[in-house]
Amino acid sequence: MEAGIIGLSYIGKTTLFNALTALGVGTAAGAKPNIGMVKVPDPRLELIRQFIETQKIVPADIQLVDVAGLVSGSSQGQGAGNKFLAHLRNVDALLHVVRCFDDPNVPHIHGAVDPVRDLEEVETELTLADLEVIENSIKNAERRARTGEKEAKARLTLLQQCADALSRGTPISALELSAENRHELKSFALLTAKPVLYVANVADNDPEGKSPLAQKLQTYAQGRGLTVVPICAKLEAELSELEPAERMEMLQGLGLAEPALNVLARAAYKVLGLQSFFTAGPKEIRAWTIRIGAPAPEAAGVIHSDIQRGFIRAEIYSVDDLQKFKTEAAIKHAGKMRVEGKDYLMRDGDVCHFLFNV
Repeated sequence: MEAGIIGLSYIGKTTLFNALTALGVGTAAGAKPNIGMVKVPDPRLELIRQFIETQKIVPADIQLVDVAGLVSGSSQGQGAGNKFLAHLRNVDALLHVVRCFDDPNVPHIHGAVDPVRDLEEVETELTLADLEVIENSIKNAERRARTGEKEAKARLTLLQQCADALSRGTPISALELSAENRHELKSFALLTAKPVLYVANVADNDPEGKSPLAQKLQTYAQGRGLTVVPICAKLEAELSELEPAERMEMLQGLGLAEPALNVLARAAYKVLGLQSFFTAGPKEIRAWTIRIGAPAPEAAGVIHSDIQRGFIRAEIYSVDDLQKFKTEAAIKHAGKMRVEGKDYLMRDGDVCHFLFNV
């Protein structure tokens, strides 16, 4: 899974990136993005280790791409332009960071903070970047459609529909398109077709995002059916530098149960329609990421293509079963170890042993 971090300049994007990745990099500039991996926190990994001895735990991970901040007019070449947006074309989702705090010591590029204005400014630039891609593609599609080819005509109609929507400021994600048309558009890697999660960068005294600025963003997002996760990037960066015991003590002092970054990871999974399953043994306990609704052979393929190709069946139990019965042997004895075939649809939290023959 790969997510791109977007937003205006000087709103805390790179601070958030550093909090997530602990890389300590400088602000992304020009065409070169910051790229790093972040582990997806999942308390079920430690729970499994309570009952299955292992050498190591391996969480699922997300690759983050932090690009330079956008400025109004980027699509016309203002600032660094929008050429660096090419680095976001192949990400799975966008984390749109929006400033939701006032601080006279941290000036805003527009002189005053307005989260809705800011996010609309960025989304306009994404829309214009997509419109440029579509308009260029229409020229090629028109040439092919003149041959009378049925598929070429259908593609031209689809591209014209997208161009009309983008010209009105409507993102591709808001269009009612068939599964076939959405698949057709994948090759264009359109930015406004990607799932978006808003990240409200809030003040350190407003960790739950209750301020008027954060609530303004929340209301706007709800009207569009989108999700907002409040995070104080500065605070999370400080927490990421602490040892686990100190981190927990600081969280308790703030009245928080967990770092907001944990909430962000779960929200990103939900936006993308993802879930986790586990494999557990003496060498490692590992979390794997799959789409919701994936069949067992597809999950096997996430581990290795050979396992998917030679898939026979899967032995599966839940983390709850392990917690209740303590051992895999006891789970089998209780009849809770399920034997599933190729048609089984994976569930979040499944612990799996795949049987295969290549």
